[in-house]
Amino acid sequence: MAEHTRFEKLVTDAKKNITEISPQDAAAKSKSGEALIIDVREKDEWDEEHIPGATHLSRGTIELDIEEKVPDTNAMIICHCGGGGRSALVAESLQKMGYKNVLSMAGGFKAWKNAGLPTTK
Repeated sequence: MAEHTRFEKLVTDAKKNITEISPQDAAAKSKSGEALIIDVREKDEWDEEHIPGATHLSRGTIELDIEEKVPDTNAMIICHCGGGGRSALVAESLQKMGYKNVLSMAGGFKAWKNAGLPTTK
């Protein structure tokens, strides 16, 4: 239990430094081509089900791969994970790398599905 609490504290601290976006707003920005949705979950989670048009860059390697995938540091990037914790940490990390327009999707993939937004396998 203690470790879980530490993780939550890390996430709470990260959320103070980042901007969250609702799944509905994320869907609209993705549809209009304004933003790129990046799924930072593990590959098995992605393979099971994901957001159509999203890009998979797992949390473990995103800092290594992001510059190649998204060279423009002004691009709007919306990160999401399963529940909103991991993506908050990723968003904070990408901001430290100089990305100026990074958002984390509040509630993660769970919230996306609960909102009745489309998914694909």
